[in-house]
Amino acid sequence: MFTGIIEDRGKVMRVEYQGQEKRLAIGLPSHLTEVQLGDSINVNGVCLTVVRNKEQVIELDLSQETLERTVLGELKEGDQVNLERALRLTDRLGGHIVTGHIDGIGVIVEKRKERDFFQLRLKIPESVSRYVVQKGSIAIDGISLTVNEHWREEVQITLIPYTIEKTTLKDKKAGDRVNLEADILGKYVEKLIGQRDKKSGEVDRSFLIEHGFIKGD
Repeated sequence: MFTGIIEDRGKVMRVEYQGQEKRLAIGLPSHLTEVQLGDSINVNGVCLTVVRNKEQVIELDLSQETLERTVLGELKEGDQVNLERALRLTDRLGGHIVTGHIDGIGVIVEKRKERDFFQLRLKIPESVSRYVVQKGSIAIDGISLTVNEHWREEVQITLIPYTIEKTTLKDKKAGDRVNLEADILGKYVEKLIGQRDKKSGEVDRSFLIEHGFIKGD
């Protein structure tokens, strides 16, 4: 489990082909310590397992499923990636709940500078759009961001200077593809409502009280 608050960027040191799979070697910044063999780490929004760690260089395996469902397969030597270590129970939840399981791939339509900020517009698939709400959260390449505007197939995000400097969005441009993860809370609500619809065909006050959305009298 992650928060979408990127700790720093890493550098792709090596990409190895292993049949239909790949292995990434990523150099960690000096302050990202306490990364152990078997740990989960979020790389550009994808939860991966550390299979080797030597002298601040970690290795991670990319399965065929990961290569098909994310843009990690497009990484090459020298590329920068967003990194976040797994959340500890005592940590602050500064962003939102991020699982590291990608729901779809988005495409940057426009990146426009406004003073010290950037306005980012992305085209998103229906698999993500159905869970997006205005002023809600979305993870883009692992970064927890707030949706300013939401149309059926697009979202607009404002990037503050800190996010621009700390993440790979600094170097992204129109046409680039990014990993997207919708807020998991929306998926749970959809499932609960769907179960209710099968039973009674409606969502009433008793349903909302039963599932903790509102308090009873």
